[in-house]
Amino acid sequence: MHISEAMLTDSLEGNLALGAGMALAAAGTAVGLRKMDYERIPQVAVLSSAFFVASLIQIPGPIAVHLVLNGLMGLILGWAVFPAVLIALVLQAVLFLAGGLTAVGVNTVVMALPAIVCYYALNRSARSASEPVAFLAGFAAGATGVLLGIFLAAAALITAGEEFKLLGEGAVLWHLPVAVIDGLITGSAVVFLRKVRPELLEAPLLANQVEVTHG
Repeated sequence: MHISEAMLTDSLEGNLALGAGMALAAAGTAVGLRKMDYERIPQVAVLSSAFFVASLIQIPGPIAVHLVLNGLMGLILGWAVFPAVLIALVLQAVLFLAGGLTAVGVNTVVMALPAIVCYYALNRSARSASEPVAFLAGFAAGATGVLLGIFLAAAALITAGEEFKLLGEGAVLWHLPVAVIDGLITGSAVVFLRKVRPELLEAPLLANQVEVTHG
Protein backbone atom coordinates (compact mmCIF):
# COMPACT_ATOMS: atom_id res chain seq x y z
CA MET A 1 0.00 0.00 0.00
CA HIS A 2 3.01 2.29 -0.16
CA ILE A 3 2.54 4.97 -2.81
CA SER A 4 5.85 5.86 -4.43
CA GLU A 5 6.60 9.56 -4.58
CA ALA A 6 7.66 9.08 -8.22
CA MET A 7 4.04 8.31 -9.11
CA LEU A 8 2.79 11.64 -7.81
CA THR A 9 5.53 14.17 -8.52
CA ASP A 10 5.15 14.21 -12.31
CA SER A 11 1.79 16.00 -12.36
CA LEU A 12 0.18 19.01 -10.73
CA GLU A 13 -2.64 16.86 -9.39
CA GLY A 14 -0.16 14.40 -7.93
CA ASN A 15 1.78 17.17 -6.20
CA LEU A 16 -1.48 18.53 -4.79
CA ALA A 17 -2.22 15.04 -3.43
CA LEU A 18 1.22 14.99 -1.80
CA GLY A 19 0.62 18.40 -0.23
CA ALA A 20 -2.83 17.44 1.02
CA GLY A 21 -1.40 14.24 2.47
CA MET A 22 1.29 16.14 4.35
CA ALA A 23 -1.25 18.58 5.77
CA LEU A 24 -3.69 15.87 6.86
CA ALA A 25 -0.92 13.72 8.32
CA ALA A 26 0.40 16.68 10.32
CA ALA A 27 -3.08 17.46 11.63
CA GLY A 28 -3.80 13.84 12.55
CA THR A 29 -0.43 13.47 14.26
CA ALA A 30 -1.02 16.65 16.26
CA VAL A 31 -4.37 15.30 17.48
CA GLY A 32 -2.81 11.93 18.24
CA LEU A 33 0.00 13.45 20.30
CA ARG A 34 -2.48 15.61 22.18
CA LYS A 35 -4.59 12.58 23.11
CA MET A 36 -1.60 10.36 23.97
CA ASP A 37 -0.26 10.37 27.54
CA TYR A 38 3.27 9.29 28.47
CA GLU A 39 2.09 5.95 29.90
CA ARG A 40 0.92 4.86 26.45
CA ILE A 41 4.22 5.52 24.67
CA PRO A 42 5.35 1.86 25.04
CA GLN A 43 2.08 0.68 23.43
CA VAL A 44 2.53 3.09 20.55
CA ALA A 45 6.15 1.99 20.11
CA VAL A 46 5.29 -1.72 20.09
CA LEU A 47 2.47 -1.34 17.56
CA SER A 48 4.55 1.01 15.42
CA SER A 49 7.25 -1.68 15.35
CA ALA A 50 4.71 -4.37 14.46
CA PHE A 51 3.39 -2.21 11.62
CA PHE A 52 6.98 -1.53 10.47
CA VAL A 53 7.77 -5.24 10.24
CA ALA A 54 4.41 -6.40 8.83
CA SER A 55 4.40 -3.87 6.01
CA LEU A 56 7.89 -4.92 4.91
CA ILE A 57 6.86 -8.56 4.39
CA GLN A 58 5.81 -8.57 0.75
CA ILE A 59 3.36 -11.12 -0.66
CA PRO A 60 4.47 -11.90 -4.25
CA GLY A 61 2.16 -11.15 -7.15
CA PRO A 62 1.70 -8.76 -10.10
CA ILE A 63 1.36 -5.99 -7.49
CA ALA A 64 3.41 -6.14 -4.29
CA VAL A 65 1.05 -6.40 -1.30
CA HIS A 66 1.64 -6.83 2.40
CA LEU A 67 -0.15 -7.09 5.73
CA VAL A 68 -1.09 -3.76 7.26
CA LEU A 69 -2.64 -4.35 10.73
CA ASN A 70 -3.93 -0.77 10.77
CA GLY A 71 -7.36 -1.94 11.94
CA LEU A 72 -5.82 -3.54 15.02
CA MET A 73 -3.73 -0.43 15.65
CA GLY A 74 -6.84 1.72 15.42
CA LEU A 75 -8.74 -0.39 17.96
CA ILE A 76 -5.90 -0.18 20.48
CA LEU A 77 -4.45 3.28 19.87
CA GLY A 78 -7.31 5.47 18.65
CA TRP A 79 -5.88 8.77 17.40
CA ALA A 80 -2.40 7.77 18.58
CA VAL A 81 -2.27 5.60 15.46
CA PHE A 82 -1.24 8.68 13.44
CA PRO A 83 2.14 9.23 15.15
CA ALA A 84 2.68 5.45 15.31
CA VAL A 85 2.21 5.04 11.55
CA LEU A 86 4.15 8.22 10.76
CA ILE A 87 7.23 7.07 12.69
CA ALA A 88 7.20 3.65 11.02
CA LEU A 89 6.85 5.13 7.53
CA VAL A 90 9.63 7.67 8.08
CA LEU A 91 11.96 4.87 9.17
CA GLN A 92 10.97 2.74 6.17
CA ALA A 93 11.56 5.65 3.80
CA VAL A 94 14.97 6.43 5.30
CA LEU A 95 16.22 2.87 5.77
CA PHE A 96 14.66 1.07 2.79
CA LEU A 97 13.55 3.92 0.47
CA ALA A 98 9.98 2.61 0.72
CA GLY A 99 7.66 5.17 -0.84
CA GLY A 100 9.99 8.12 -0.38
CA LEU A 101 10.06 10.92 2.16
CA THR A 102 7.78 13.27 0.22
CA ALA A 103 5.11 10.53 0.10
CA VAL A 104 5.22 9.87 3.86
CA GLY A 105 2.31 12.24 4.45
CA VAL A 106 -0.08 10.71 1.95
CA ASN A 107 0.96 7.16 2.96
CA THR A 108 0.33 8.02 6.60
CA VAL A 109 -3.18 9.21 5.77
CA VAL A 110 -3.83 6.15 3.61
CA MET A 111 -3.03 3.82 6.51
CA ALA A 112 -3.96 5.84 9.62
CA LEU A 113 -7.26 7.42 8.60
CA PRO A 114 -8.97 4.02 8.04
CA ALA A 115 -7.66 2.99 11.46
CA ILE A 116 -9.49 5.94 13.04
CA VAL A 117 -12.69 4.89 11.24
CA CYS A 118 -12.26 1.36 12.64
CA TYR A 119 -11.76 2.73 16.15
CA TYR A 120 -14.95 4.78 16.16
CA ALA A 121 -17.03 2.14 14.40
CA LEU A 122 -15.81 -1.06 16.05
CA ASN A 123 -14.00 -0.45 19.36
CA ARG A 124 -17.17 -0.89 21.42
CA SER A 125 -18.05 -4.17 19.66
CA ALA A 126 -14.47 -5.41 20.10
CA ARG A 127 -14.96 -5.01 23.87
CA SER A 128 -18.21 -6.98 23.81
CA ALA A 129 -18.79 -9.64 26.44
CA SER A 130 -19.52 -12.05 23.59
CA GLU A 131 -16.35 -13.59 22.16
CA PRO A 132 -17.87 -14.24 18.68
CA VAL A 133 -19.00 -10.61 18.50
CA ALA A 134 -15.53 -9.44 19.53
CA PHE A 135 -13.91 -11.66 16.90
CA LEU A 136 -16.25 -10.40 14.17
CA ALA A 137 -15.54 -6.82 15.21
CA GLY A 138 -11.81 -7.51 15.00
CA PHE A 139 -12.20 -9.20 11.63
CA ALA A 140 -14.23 -6.26 10.34
CA ALA A 141 -11.58 -3.82 11.64
CA GLY A 142 -8.74 -5.68 9.95
CA ALA A 143 -10.55 -6.02 6.63
CA THR A 144 -11.96 -2.49 6.70
CA GLY A 145 -8.58 -0.98 7.50
CA VAL A 146 -7.02 -2.61 4.46
CA LEU A 147 -9.90 -1.93 2.07
CA LEU A 148 -10.38 1.72 3.04
CA GLY A 149 -6.64 2.23 2.85
CA ILE A 150 -6.31 0.74 -0.61
CA PHE A 151 -9.29 2.77 -1.85
CA LEU A 152 -7.58 5.94 -0.59
CA ALA A 153 -4.34 4.86 -2.27
CA ALA A 154 -6.18 4.11 -5.51
CA ALA A 155 -7.88 7.52 -5.37
CA ALA A 156 -4.49 9.21 -4.99
CA LEU A 157 -3.10 7.28 -7.97
CA ILE A 158 -6.12 8.06 -10.15
CA THR A 159 -5.82 11.73 -9.17
CA ALA A 160 -2.17 11.70 -10.26
CA GLY A 161 -3.07 10.81 -13.84
CA GLU A 162 -4.96 8.52 -16.15
CA GLU A 163 -1.85 6.32 -16.62
CA PHE A 164 -2.15 5.17 -13.00
CA LYS A 165 -5.86 4.36 -13.15
CA LEU A 166 -5.37 0.68 -14.02
CA LEU A 167 -2.69 0.37 -11.34
CA GLY A 168 -5.08 1.77 -8.73
CA GLU A 169 -7.88 -0.55 -9.80
CA GLY A 170 -5.51 -3.54 -9.81
CA ALA A 171 -4.26 -2.67 -6.33
CA VAL A 172 -7.82 -2.86 -5.00
CA LEU A 173 -8.31 -6.31 -6.55
CA TRP A 174 -5.03 -7.76 -5.28
CA HIS A 175 -5.61 -6.51 -1.74
CA LEU A 176 -8.88 -8.43 -1.31
CA PRO A 177 -7.18 -11.61 0.00
CA VAL A 178 -4.91 -9.44 2.16
CA ALA A 179 -8.03 -7.89 3.71
CA VAL A 180 -9.32 -11.36 4.64
CA ILE A 181 -5.97 -12.42 6.14
CA ASP A 182 -5.62 -9.12 8.00
CA GLY A 183 -9.16 -9.54 9.31
CA LEU A 184 -8.49 -13.05 10.62
CA ILE A 185 -5.29 -11.94 12.34
CA THR A 186 -6.95 -8.89 13.87
CA GLY A 187 -10.00 -10.86 15.02
CA SER A 188 -7.78 -13.47 16.67
CA ALA A 189 -5.66 -10.74 18.29
CA VAL A 190 -8.77 -9.03 19.71
CA VAL A 191 -10.01 -12.31 21.24
CA PHE A 192 -6.56 -12.92 22.73
CA LEU A 193 -6.27 -9.39 24.14
CA ARG A 194 -9.70 -9.64 25.75
CA LYS A 195 -8.41 -12.59 27.74
CA VAL A 196 -4.93 -11.38 28.73
CA ARG A 197 -4.87 -7.56 28.43
CA PRO A 198 -8.43 -6.22 28.08
CA GLU A 199 -7.28 -2.78 29.26
CA LEU A 200 -5.46 -2.28 25.95
CA LEU A 201 -8.77 -2.07 24.10
CA GLU A 202 -10.03 0.48 26.63
CA ALA A 203 -6.93 2.70 26.55
CA PRO A 204 -8.18 5.10 23.83
CA LEU A 205 -11.41 5.64 25.79
CA LEU A 206 -9.47 6.43 28.96
CA ALA A 207 -7.31 8.90 27.06
CA ASN A 208 -10.44 10.70 25.81
CA GLN A 209 -11.87 10.83 29.34
CA VAL A 210 -8.66 12.34 30.69
CA GLU A 211 -8.70 14.97 27.95
CA VAL A 212 -12.32 15.91 28.70
CA THR A 213 -11.56 16.13 32.44
CA HIS A 214 -8.55 18.37 31.89
CA GLY A 215 -10.44 20.46 29.36
